[in-house]
Amino acid sequence: MGSVFCFGELLMRMSPVLNKQWIVKNEMPIYIGGAELNVATALSCWGLPTKYMTALPNNYLAEEIVADISAKNIDVSSVFYTGDRIGVYYLPQGADLKNAGVIYDRSHSAFASLKPGMIDWDKALDGCSWFHFSAISPALNEQVASVCKEGLEAASRKGLTISIDLNYRSKLWQYGKNPVQIMPDLVSYCDIIMGNVWSVQDLLGIHVDADIHANKAKSSYALHANHQSKLLMDQYPKCTMVSYTFRFTEGNTVNYFATLHNPDQHVVSVSFSTDQVVDKVGSGDCFMGGLIYGLYKNNNSQEIINYAAAAAFGKLQELGDATTQSVAKIKSTY
Repeated sequence: MGSVFCFGELLMRMSPVLNKQWIVKNEMPIYIGGAELNVATALSCWGLPTKYMTALPNNYLAEEIVADISAKNIDVSSVFYTGDRIGVYYLPQGADLKNAGVIYDRSHSAFASLKPGMIDWDKALDGCSWFHFSAISPALNEQVASVCKEGLEAASRKGLTISIDLNYRSKLWQYGKNPVQIMPDLVSYCDIIMGNVWSVQDLLGIHVDADIHANKAKSSYALHANHQSKLLMDQYPKCTMVSYTFRFTEGNTVNYFATLHNPDQHVVSVSFSTDQVVDKVGSGDCFMGGLIYGLYKNNNSQEIINYAAAAAFGKLQELGDATTQSVAKIKSTY
């Protein structure tokens, strides 16, 4: 098989320690990430051929960042140089991207300034067998959504497997379009859909049972996931597999499991639990990487979902945006 092609915006995460400590100490940790780069980094770490495409300005910061990515055995030959800015977001240490504390500074970035016709997709996708993107990119503006569609059309013509992470960021959908006006058209190209039952509702309009939290049982959540996944596959006939994550926090305890669905199977992962979390950023990206890894390796469904869930849970114990866990370490946890 060819390389896994990951397309999305590279971001610098500014991670201040609050209570003015970042001012007092004159320092703020910076992490390089972005949903699709985090997936590419995980896959490369696990030995899969990986290619990453984003848009960056042609300056020394971008040069050092791209060199660092390349050093991780990720093909960066299709990085598109344009514009003047690298996208930035601010997130206090220990917070979650879904937390109200996230501040985005991505307007007019190189990636957000992409327009249809700028990228030679056939050239970029040469040697690739998989195209991955996320719902974050089309959330930026309508032009980037059109660029995503261009890539999907090219990937479809070339017969690539296409996957999407339906990660929903309400603060990004600010250009006058509701997600359900944009996302269904893009999702119609996808073979693999990953997300959770709530993001599917927000992005695609497939509703969640109002009583889903009635007894808070793993079996009940999994049953609802199976029901919703069938509706999803019926609505998007190109889709052959749906996978959901479930992460619940009760006090200081985080409980985690995931499900995988195809027309013939409904599989639930082992459960994971911890009272300590180092960094919540990138856990979902690590899960997506684990899902792609298992499918690329033609593993059975139970192994695929256990590996992806274990990888995502393990990422909660790592500082930074992308995982450095080995395959052996991940497999030792389930």
